[in-house]
Amino acid sequence: MKGVVLAGGRATRLRPITHTMTKHLIPLANKPILFYALEALAAAGIKDVGVIVGRAHPDYPGSLDTSREVMEAVGDGSRWGMSISYIEQDAPRGIAHAVLTAKDFVGDDAFVTFLGDNFLAGGIQDFVREFEQTQPNALILLCRVPNPQDFGVAVLDGDRVVKLVEKPKQPPTDLALVGVYLFDHHVFDSIQRLKPSSRGELEITDAIQGLVDAGLQVRSHTVKGWWKDTGTLQDLLEANRLVLDTLETKVEGEVDSDSQTLGCVVVEQHAQVKASVLQGPVIVGKGSRLIGSIVGPYVSVHENVVIENTEVANSILMEGCALRGIRHKVRDSLVGKQAVVERAEGVLYSADWHQLVLGDNSRVILA
Repeated sequence: MKGVVLAGGRATRLRPITHTMTKHLIPLANKPILFYALEALAAAGIKDVGVIVGRAHPDYPGSLDTSREVMEAVGDGSRWGMSISYIEQDAPRGIAHAVLTAKDFVGDDAFVTFLGDNFLAGGIQDFVREFEQTQPNALILLCRVPNPQDFGVAVLDGDRVVKLVEKPKQPPTDLALVGVYLFDHHVFDSIQRLKPSSRGELEITDAIQGLVDAGLQVRSHTVKGWWKDTGTLQDLLEANRLVLDTLETKVEGEVDSDSQTLGCVVVEQHAQVKASVLQGPVIVGKGSRLIGSIVGPYVSVHENVVIENTEVANSILMEGCALRGIRHKVRDSLVGKQAVVERAEGVLYSADWHQLVLGDNSRVILA
């Protein structure tokens, strides 16, 4: 069995961060989202993986050239014990179109398709084994959600899929398609028969429905744990919280005697925490400096971050950013690489907290 990971597409809901980087490399607990998908495939014994990367296209606003950035971050796959091939999608024409671009790579093998911005607890080993044992034409993962109108939705007869609807205004069920699909080669024939939807894309729900209509066997498995599609800030922060909750305390950097740690705290090598409070779960990356600050709970501090005289909670702080002298708490925030936020001297604040979504290299002076 092979793996196909999607790392292209558009990410308009995460601007301005995604003006300068692909959403698939935004870190959760200081690790790119995409890496969790690759780890899940490796744990399931999948050694041959194709990563779909995107190209910017003038007809698709928000599309990015993700190839260089993803290739530099992921490499050849050896760190996960796998071989990675890169496959270009010329424009974000839908999930089904991205799958079709992997046709030559997959050949006649069965394969797992994993959306690279999805996060699934517990891995996919059981689903891969189920597919291998039962050998359906497709096995789709489902999860009950409170907002099924925002997803592709499945109607079942037992565990057999009988109907799929993409983002229905009146959902027939609350069973949303998780961004993990297992297929045999028949899916390519189904995709090649598709026409673009009203969104101008080839929809994966239509491709799977084509398998059902052709009388092929499409089975489902309902996920009992949690699953997150990290397409919005709220989803990113929740996924970050879920990962931080799994960490164990490890302090390899410097935490001085004037500092206090509460709960699960990770301080990586060469990080410095001085006269500060870390309220776990928190991770502080290599080379970061925290001085006179309160950090946590649920904060990921990436490498070489500076936090001075500032309180931060429930946030993701990316590599090299700096928060200095901010009078009121920063929370529910995503701060891009090398961004700087600092206080304007001699100015009184009217708010009692700040929410920030800053792209790379931003500079903000709060007044």
